[in-house]
Amino acid sequence: MQTVLKELPPITDPNVLVGINSGDDCAVYQIADGLAIIQTVDYFTPIVDDPYDYGAIAVANALSDVYAMGAKPLIALNVVGFHSRGLPLEILIRMMKGGGDKAREAGVSIIGGHTIDDKEPKYGLSVTGIIDPADIVYNSTAQVGDVLFLTKPLGVGILTTGIKRRTVSKAAIARGVEVMATLNRDASLAMIEVGINACTDITGYGLLGHLGEMTQGSGVGARIHARAVPVMQASRDLIDADLDAVPSGSKNNLKFVSSFVNFDPGITEAERLMLADAQTSGGLLISCPAKKADGLEAALKDAGTIIAARIGTMEAEDDTGRIDVVP
Repeated sequence: MQTVLKELPPITDPNVLVGINSGDDCAVYQIADGLAIIQTVDYFTPIVDDPYDYGAIAVANALSDVYAMGAKPLIALNVVGFHSRGLPLEILIRMMKGGGDKAREAGVSIIGGHTIDDKEPKYGLSVTGIIDPADIVYNSTAQVGDVLFLTKPLGVGILTTGIKRRTVSKAAIARGVEVMATLNRDASLAMIEVGINACTDITGYGLLGHLGEMTQGSGVGARIHARAVPVMQASRDLIDADLDAVPSGSKNNLKFVSSFVNFDPGITEAERLMLADAQTSGGLLISCPAKKADGLEAALKDAGTIIAARIGTMEAEDDTGRIDVVP
């Protein structure tokens, strides 16, 4: 993707505070002293069978980038692909109802959108929010000694592959939907209250891929304790039974991170794949000063986040952003 972006005209507008030249989660544009708008867009094909749940997950996922940067989402536009001549209109209605209800939960108004005819359904949002430029949380400002927190368990990619293959129980599906449809809003508010150094959300590149963006952008190395990383039990069961339960995207993620991740020999192949598993609407990965770690953990728990797991630390300065994974 960076190869493609390099071919675009350079950005010269000084009001663009965050654009395509960085690996941050959203674009940011200053419109006045102390005020900037923040924008992002995200959409994807169905990952669960129920249209309502799919819509809710898609909206939670689209809002996540805004929360990762510490901003407040305000309005959104629907982005929809739907085959109106091949699928019942009720599916579209349920899909957008799920999305609308989730947006309402977030305090976001969906004020329009665009739909195209597409044989494979697609849904998401273009989101606009606001932030004080002084309060922007970047993914490239982690510091040596920071403690790393994760606010949702891993395993969504493996679970959704199991859903497609009909190898997952109804209870496991319900848990997966609950995790994916949970907004990262409360975790974001907690981290803003405490004051942290850097943050990103875990999505398609998996934990190791997104952590790599953070370490490389910040010029620090990281140490992850693999068995401290929370994982959904159903996903663990699937991968322990058969490594082929892992989707191809997650396997590709593991290949990609091999250039900057060093695995302890005690880390199993299943554990490596889980750490690279592509997530949808994953949790926040927060890099917090060590002296504030207890406060952040308490704030996350008080906010009712799904988890508040300490999974590692930022180590010495390292231009390569090396990540060591230990048991």
